Amino acid sequence: MENAFRNMTLSALKTYGRDIIEQAGKFDPVIGRDQEIRQVIQNLSRRTKNNPILIGEPGVGKAAVVEGLAQRIIRGDVPSSLANVRIIELDMGALLAGTQYRGEFEERLKAVLKEVEEAQGNVVLFIDEIHFVLGAGKVDGSSMDAANLLKPMLARAQLRCIGATTLEEYRKYVEKDAAFERRRDMKVTMVYEFWTGPWLLPAQLSSRYITGRRLPDKAIDLVDEACANVRVRLDSRPEEIDNIERKIMQLKVELHALEKEKDKSSKARLVEVRKELDDLRDKLQPLKIKYRKEKEKIDETQRFKRKREKLLFALAEAERRGDFAKVADLRYGAIQELETAVAQLEENSNDNLMLTAIVSPEHIAEVVSRSTGIPVKRLDQNGKERLIGLAERLHKRLVGQEQAVAAVAEAVLRSRAGLGRSEQPTGSFLFLGPTGVGKTELAKALAEQLFDDENLIVRLDMSEYLSEYSLSRLIGAPPGYIGHEKGGQLTEAVRRRPYSVVLFDEVEKAHVSVFNILLQVLDDGRLTDAQGHVVDFKNTMISMTSNLGAKHLLSGLVGECSMQVARDRVMPEVSRHFSPEFLNRIDEIVIFDPLSHEQVKKVARLQMKDVAVRLADRGVALELTDAALVYIMDKSYDPVYGARPIRRWLEKKVVTELSRMLVGEKMDENSTVYIDAGPNGSELVYRVEKN
Repeated sequence: MENAFRNMTLSALKTYGRDIIEQAGKFDPVIGRDQEIRQVIQNLSRRTKNNPILIGEPGVGKAAVVEGLAQRIIRGDVPSSLANVRIIELDMGALLAGTQYRGEFEERLKAVLKEVEEAQGNVVLFIDEIHFVLGAGKVDGSSMDAANLLKPMLARAQLRCIGATTLEEYRKYVEKDAAFERRRDMKVTMVYEFWTGPWLLPAQLSSRYITGRRLPDKAIDLVDEACANVRVRLDSRPEEIDNIERKIMQLKVELHALEKEKDKSSKARLVEVRKELDDLRDKLQPLKIKYRKEKEKIDETQRFKRKREKLLFALAEAERRGDFAKVADLRYGAIQELETAVAQLEENSNDNLMLTAIVSPEHIAEVVSRSTGIPVKRLDQNGKERLIGLAERLHKRLVGQEQAVAAVAEAVLRSRAGLGRSEQPTGSFLFLGPTGVGKTELAKALAEQLFDDENLIVRLDMSEYLSEYSLSRLIGAPPGYIGHEKGGQLTEAVRRRPYSVVLFDEVEKAHVSVFNILLQVLDDGRLTDAQGHVVDFKNTMISMTSNLGAKHLLSGLVGECSMQVARDRVMPEVSRHFSPEFLNRIDEIVIFDPLSHEQVKKVARLQMKDVAVRLADRGVALELTDAALVYIMDKSYDPVYGARPIRRWLEKKVVTELSRMLVGEKMDENSTVYIDAGPNGSELVYRVEKN
């Protein structure tokens, strides 16, 4: 079959396409897209809907992913199902060029698809700018276009296709054709083994986390994707070994470059690189031995199972013919022996395996996590400890505000334990208090703890939504208005990152129509945008900040009244501004106390640690004395503005002076800067010492 395919004359494909495999040797090496290439390989290995679409802004490397896949095919670094395929880039311009009469374009495309079908899976089409397919060749009065010619083969899994487009074009063209979109990623043949009750978990997870599609299709897709992942891992090197080998290759390149350098820092790095290489080689060898043994064992098990399947088919044939002697020989002889051998091989397996041929609940959860960004994997011991200690870690960044930190940490704990309310957001909070007390900082700290990056937060400054017409910026412009196809700032951000912290900063400044929209989010955990898409907010953490009542809290801080009286005065002012139905849907209203002098001093130390981290990147250490800290507090502390003046003062005075010293070469690598107060406490003194 393979030789027959190689000898085929693919005239239409050669005329209207370009063989990327033939040109793979001319491509530059693909850097930094290993994860995307793996995902494409996994998707192409599926039995159905094996048509990945690469979405990204121009220039980020969508075509490079396909070129990297071609290079892997040439090297043999792909599963057996992709070992002999040809990747043909389809030229839609060539297909359309010169078509004067109706039917010419369809005839050309049909010829291409016929050759793809005759190749029996050995051709993968690559269509760059795939949104052009929707409408290509279409004439007035007809619904026939290139997409409608492709759909039947996509639905029958007779065509494997890789598409590439930008996010804007994907939303504008591809998403609107639901029939074409659902075939990009229903018969399911149970070739893979499953744990007991295989369909319950995919149905539960897809129903909970994949809200834009329907059952059972989305559950079947989860299983199909998980099966493809398991197969890819069986047919290729484990990701752990692959990553170590690539890291070794990178370190070898760095090693050769460092050997030519003579400066002190390069020599120090050379020692580190050699040690890293030795450690990685020591780690790699046992992994390779373990992988080889497990692969041999799985291959033997699979051989027994394939032989058993043939015997079971022969058993069914014998029963149909009434050959009971052969039925007895097969059922109580050969088949039983094979089942015993398979059971013994599987019984000797331990839990700490690099390879497995069985699709487990963890594989299903991994697919959901990768496609939605929601960490739905079962909590391991480390994850449990992180959840229990969440409040303590938040306090490392946020000074004071015990009530606010405890409320947020408890909401995350309920959600990750699976006991939260499934029909509402993970948590919804209204943070009240004066400026500079940590309201916004708490939302950033939470994003850092949940996603390891404080920038993974959907932040909306509500001062930009003062008018009724600004509502269209949140959910998108109505049909017929300019910008309708772009979507809303809030709805689009949550659609792309359904598991996120959503921060409405200074929410009291927004127009009343915005609060009416938020009622639906807070109550039902969903919001319908202007295009009719239902956006799921059930996995978001809603944080709203407000300065309402701040003057009362500041009065309590300076001693005009007690803090309890000040707190009691805040809520009536909040109730006058927000409607009862809005306040009643918020999980908890948290009042942030103004920061005391001692708490602001802790904030100043945290800010100086941030400056020290920046200096450490230059090889310079930083030490701050208590006297210098007292001086900084005297110059920058203002109870009305909280901690923000500290940061501004440090940037303007301390960071500027350190920058001046760095540029003036008054300090260099392997030195320490000591900051102290002057003899009369009138200025800061900077002293540099060599380490």
